[in-house]
Amino acid sequence: MPIKLLRTAPATSDTERHVPRWALRAAYALPLLVLPSCLWRLPFVLDFEMGQIHATDMPALWIRIPYILGLSTLSELAALLSIGLVRRWGEVVPAWVPLLGGRLIPPMAALVPATAGGVILSVLPVQTVLQWMGAVDEIAYENVWWEILAKVCISPLNLWGPTVLALTFAYYLRRCRPGLKVAA
Repeated sequence: MPIKLLRTAPATSDTERHVPRWALRAAYALPLLVLPSCLWRLPFVLDFEMGQIHATDMPALWIRIPYILGLSTLSELAALLSIGLVRRWGEVVPAWVPLLGGRLIPPMAALVPATAGGVILSVLPVQTVLQWMGAVDEIAYENVWWEILAKVCISPLNLWGPTVLALTFAYYLRRCRPGLKVAA
């Protein structure tokens, strides 16, 4: 009996103008791109150092818990918010929002914060790259396996900023330059 491959539905969006397939896929992939880093941080809440050899002690538990949990939560929420660049709720305020529901969102209200976030997220990984090149002191690990796991979990964050900038540019072309076509 031959195996039938599942055929996936074409990528679609509920926006007024066509959203390129690559943009839809990238926007929905962003939360998954950020997730390994968020999961990597969680053991630090319980004082498990994930194989890191620290020269200094970690901050007090009462600081560490809200910081790590807050950073992971905000990171995922920011990644999820990027989906608004390819969905209708990034163009029109959802109807359930009191007083503003149904109103058109000015393109600059999405473009300015998305561009600023994309630039910041593109610059932050420079420290990581400099560490891996040996230009800046790198975090020491008990063995190479911990170091590999850390790099596998943290490396996808390097794509977050450029991906947000690409999505922002596609949003700009769709909302501000309606005559231009964005490659699918």
